[in-house]
Amino acid sequence: MILSAVTGLSMVLLTSTGPGTGADPGAHMSTKQKLAIVQNYVTRATECVAHGVAADPRFARSPDLHDLGELIVQSVPSCAELMRAMIECYDDYFGAGAGEAFFSGPYLDVLPSAVAKLVEDAPR
Repeated sequence: MILSAVTGLSMVLLTSTGPGTGADPGAHMSTKQKLAIVQNYVTRATECVAHGVAADPRFARSPDLHDLGELIVQSVPSCAELMRAMIECYDDYFGAGAGEAFFSGPYLDVLPSAVAKLVEDAPR
């Protein structure tokens, strides 16, 4: 359920992001350097979602940290600006379309476990 709901949200995010600037800011950078820059955007977007989950009153009633799907889905829209920035940054450093592929694949795949890890020490 979380995958289909977040995929739907991803479509909204992806259609609202325009193409990158066309310039290649990372033309002379190693992949490791590019990933370090992109990771800052990934971290900020993920922390935004985790903050939304932890702030939701239903979080305190959730017995399983790995069953936060609905809370994650409902937190994503408030983080849309950070998600768009992450996608655009990824496109800027790895090429047009790379951000969408990253967001729709690897990012959404690990988002539930990343959020669970970030909120595990939050007061409940």
